[in-house]
Amino acid sequence: MPNIDKHAPGSFTWIELSTTDQNAAKNFYGSLFGWTANDMPMGPGDFYTIFHIDGKDAAAATTLRPDQRERGVPAHWMIYVATNSADKTAERAAQAGGAVVAPPFDVFTAGRMAVIQDPTGAMFSIWQANKNTGIQIAGVDGTLCWADLSTSDPERAKQFYSDLFGWQITTENDPSGYLHIKNGEEFIGGIQPAAQRNPNAPPHWLAYFLVSDCDASATRAKDLGASLYAGPMSIENVGRMAVIADPQGAVLSLFQPERKG
Repeated sequence: MPNIDKHAPGSFTWIELSTTDQNAAKNFYGSLFGWTANDMPMGPGDFYTIFHIDGKDAAAATTLRPDQRERGVPAHWMIYVATNSADKTAERAAQAGGAVVAPPFDVFTAGRMAVIQDPTGAMFSIWQANKNTGIQIAGVDGTLCWADLSTSDPERAKQFYSDLFGWQITTENDPSGYLHIKNGEEFIGGIQPAAQRNPNAPPHWLAYFLVSDCDASATRAKDLGASLYAGPMSIENVGRMAVIADPQGAVLSLFQPERKG
């Protein structure tokens, strides 16, 4: 069970749920992934939930702010990407055609972050760790294992993220046109072919969580009130996956890797 002490720049470092019902989300994900919820008070009636697996930070949840609800922001999972300098990365994002939605700010002593919208419309955050490195555990059920970008302009996205994080983004001999994202020596995610995406969905990042039995987890999620959007389905030589929306509407993917050998 790999413990993570530090995240390389350009890797997915944190995953955070913004939801309409934080307590319901704690129950759902606790039942689905076995996460334990640890609430950190943030003010009157407000708290930040950090989800643990075996005592290690795995994800977080917060309640959508009133201004977000007024703008019609739905419940969603936010992907964070590691950086050595939130300020420099935000500046570079703007120069590369992105929009800095929330300029860099300190999160107490945990770290420094900013919220970025890529030129095609997808949102993500950047994280410069201080006392909080981000996700502390990988390779077990309930941990973030991959992320896909859904966008109507993969080529523009490819250029932006390559410039911003130094990602190598290639088809890797994939005849489907799926673009594989490599950060350093590690494959971390991908960009779906535009033809395969739901044209009615806004551009977004989709987080994948590891499960040992995709079908059983998808059934369990449905029993807990989730909606099944796609699958479970097999991807040849890769594994099985399903796309679900939790009871509050946040979309995520369940992923069971193919057993080798």
